[in-house]
Amino acid sequence: MALVGSLLKKGIHFSNIVANRRKASLHQQQKKTLAKLLAKARYTEFGEKYNFDELLSSILFGEKGAFYELYKRTVPVYDYNKIFNEWWHKSLEGENDVCWPGTVKYYALSSGTSEAASKQIPVTKAMTKAIQKTSIRQILSLGHYKDLPPDLYEKGFLMLSGSTNLNPHDTGSLAGDLSGIQIQQIPRWFRPYYKPGQKIAAQRDWGLKLEEITRVASEWDIGFVVGVPAWIQLLFEKIIAHYNVKNIHEIWPNLQVFAHGGVSFEPYRKGFEKLLGKPMTYINTYLASEGFIAYQSRPGAAGMELVCDNGIFFEFIPFTPKNFDSDGVMLDDPETLMIDQVEEGKEYALLLSTCSGAWRYLIGDTLKFVDKSRGEIVITGRTKHYLSLCGEHLSVDNMNKAIDLVSDEMGLTVKEFTVCGIEHGTLFAHHWYVGVEESDVDAEILKQKIDAKLSELNDDYAVERRHALKEIFVTVLPNQAFYHWMESKGKLGGQNKFPRVFKKDLIGEWQNFLKAEGYIKE
Repeated sequence: MALVGSLLKKGIHFSNIVANRRKASLHQQQKKTLAKLLAKARYTEFGEKYNFDELLSSILFGEKGAFYELYKRTVPVYDYNKIFNEWWHKSLEGENDVCWPGTVKYYALSSGTSEAASKQIPVTKAMTKAIQKTSIRQILSLGHYKDLPPDLYEKGFLMLSGSTNLNPHDTGSLAGDLSGIQIQQIPRWFRPYYKPGQKIAAQRDWGLKLEEITRVASEWDIGFVVGVPAWIQLLFEKIIAHYNVKNIHEIWPNLQVFAHGGVSFEPYRKGFEKLLGKPMTYINTYLASEGFIAYQSRPGAAGMELVCDNGIFFEFIPFTPKNFDSDGVMLDDPETLMIDQVEEGKEYALLLSTCSGAWRYLIGDTLKFVDKSRGEIVITGRTKHYLSLCGEHLSVDNMNKAIDLVSDEMGLTVKEFTVCGIEHGTLFAHHWYVGVEESDVDAEILKQKIDAKLSELNDDYAVERRHALKEIFVTVLPNQAFYHWMESKGKLGGQNKFPRVFKKDLIGEWQNFLKAEGYIKE
């Protein structure tokens, strides 16, 4: 039935042409988005407290640019603890019209990292629709990929999500992984294409879910795979071993597209491609518990395009000591910018105002613009997942690049790693824990190469290695150690990912875990 796929592909291509012609400037899109958010939420408790009527009037009738200055003066900046303690807890307790009109039925348990209890992020009906709309846009963007055959659009979509069997609250709301919430509400027209299907998707035990998918994998004709790289790779490995084949394409010969997100794909790429029998198209996505923020919209793009006209208003805080302390904690009254005020190549922390009732909310991610005119960004890390014990300003982006370069040089398959900043005498050191597939890896050589690459990538790091950052330690582990840690925290699978930086008390907890499990000696 390639005819249907051919018609769909032509329709997708035409839709992209029309959409591109109609687009307003990013600033205008964002201005209109904020106006819609304020108009919708002006009669909520939050909207009345912060006089959304006046803010809306400033957008509609005020001088150019004045609305954003008023918005910054009127509405405070929030992190999770502040907005939950002041506002979101009311919705969770069953109150209506708190930060968004109506009742909040769903709460996404934020994957974040394994370092703390899950955050409960409200997911409104408006946000569910916005995520679905952006997901359709992402599918439409495949029209730009000329090499994809017409019949690909008739193949199955394997979406490796959290459980759709959500946890009930006393007030009647439900909580779970955002991917599980969204899968539970997929449109009827998409259900024939969706795999693994609702029954397997409801499975809460991640190990059993992967086993159930593996048992029936040969019955499906999969063209698209969507998920976090680590868990997709684990699934592929299970399927290949179960069917005793050389690569995943012997089971799914029509598999051509992998839409990945959650973490940088680069540390996984080498190991992932060993599981393939033919090249694949990779599409990066930025879907967080707070909303569908960005996706790679065209072939060869260096970054992902922010979704500026669908329920999210973005602000950007320069990620500098003026706005964040050495632990990545946001300081009072940070400088904030709109999308037309940012600069390419500079690092920013991201604030969101959304149709789920988040207002000037610090999501915790850091990013850089690689193409300001297109609104294309790359994620560089987390505000609290970088190391600057003595001014080295080492970002997750630096870490990922160093690991990628070194693993290529040494022929290693590195899936997971984490870094701890520790005291070393009267000064400081970094302790790397690197997961590899290979045995007999020389930790000393690995250390020297990581250290050298970081010195090339980061001038501040190179300076501090001659001064206060006196030593680098490297412990080589099997990748399974990282997954066992995730399992011990109840965060295996779904949108969960291993933190690239451990700080404070979690360093001791991690080290004690490795000792208890026999990965390192006392």
